Amino acid sequence: MFELENVYNQKVLLEFPQGITVSIKREDLLHPEVSGNKFRKLKYNIQKAMELGYTQLLTFGGAYSNHIAATAAAGRIMGIKTIGVIRGDELVDKYKDNPTLVKAEQDGMQFKFVSRTAYREKSSVAFLQELEEEFGSVYIVPEGGTNAEAIKGTAEILKEEDQVFDYISVAVGTGGTIAGIINSSGSNQKILGFPALKGDFLSEEINNFAHNSNWELIHDYHFGGYAKYNEQLLFFISSFKEKTGILLDPIYTGKMVYGIFDLINKGYFPPDSKILMIHTGGLQGWNESIKI
Repeated sequence: MFELENVYNQKVLLEFPQGITVSIKREDLLHPEVSGNKFRKLKYNIQKAMELGYTQLLTFGGAYSNHIAATAAAGRIMGIKTIGVIRGDELVDKYKDNPTLVKAEQDGMQFKFVSRTAYREKSSVAFLQELEEEFGSVYIVPEGGTNAEAIKGTAEILKEEDQVFDYISVAVGTGGTIAGIINSSGSNQKILGFPALKGDFLSEEINNFAHNSNWELIHDYHFGGYAKYNEQLLFFISSFKEKTGILLDPIYTGKMVYGIFDLINKGYFPPDSKILMIHTGGLQGWNESIKI
């Protein structure tokens, strides 16, 4: 899709007691507008849409969705029209105050705002038929971008050089990124997923796409649920940036990195463990101006 993959595989090595080392894969550096796991998820979806002759791509998301922002930018770059079904009809007259949606509109995305009740039906046949009747023939990408094409893309996150790591850790939203990583991981590796949402429903979704069983979800670091965080997490993110120069977001990757550090301090990892953390991007909706 894009020919701009650059220094995404830079790593920062951190050393801990008992010989434990932590590295970070900079997927956030993949592309200036379509970074991290969104690049991976959209890569083969857009390729397939264009191969099938679609001129429109329709997807779903909330007001600050990284997926909506990335889809709009990718559509502009690749010359395919994008349509975003946005959760919350109250945003119809307010979205001009939302930097994510303003940027998506500037990138050419057309919006359809729906009520939260209607949004829950986004996967139903009837609702999808209504959308096609309104917009015509569209290639549909689910909320968060997770489908078979996305898994094909996220499986490319790990490279041969990453086989040296004992543990691979990643934040989990819809489960598509961790599923791809599981599929391309080695049998000697353990994949740790840190859900950004409360609840145990993600395991079934991951099992729909993952072919291996070498993974575990750690549910102790969601900080209250999706898009929730506190001063403790913000302080950690600030300290991490000061020490490494790397900015984390408080919705996904920040929670995962906090969790890894906390588990190291609690003795979760055996001595001499080599841990690789995946920075999946998601910085477009993160306001660096928040004061701690």
